Amino acid sequence: MTSEYEQEIAANLERAERSLQAARELVNKGYYDFAASRAYYAAFYGATAVLLNEGLEFSKHSGVIASIHQRFVKTSRLSKDHGKNLNWLFEIRNLGDYGGTAHVSGSQAEQAIQASQGFFAGNQVFD
Repeated sequence: MTSEYEQEIAANLERAERSLQAARELVNKGYYDFAASRAYYAAFYGATAVLLNEGLEFSKHSGVIASIHQRFVKTSRLSKDHGKNLNWLFEIRNLGDYGGTAHVSGSQAEQAIQASQGFFAGNQVFD
């Protein structure tokens, strides 16, 4: 772990874990829009931690997502499915946060949680 960012990396990983916990609680209570948003943020915080470990900082979500694709998906450090899931999580978060009359369904919220969990599972970049 890069010592310069060690505390920030740990804080992001903690936020990721707590966001997944919150997403699970929100989906259980029927708050699907908010559950999808928290699921996205779990993956986003994890991606941010991975990039910080490489010494990279970004101020925008688009920069984090693009860098994950460029540095991890294209180099096969993460699978293409992980890249697709991160993109989809960003889209479903936008629906949940800004969808107006459109809302995230229960099944979409559950899928978002699974995609976010899958973003971390079994990947050496997160170990």
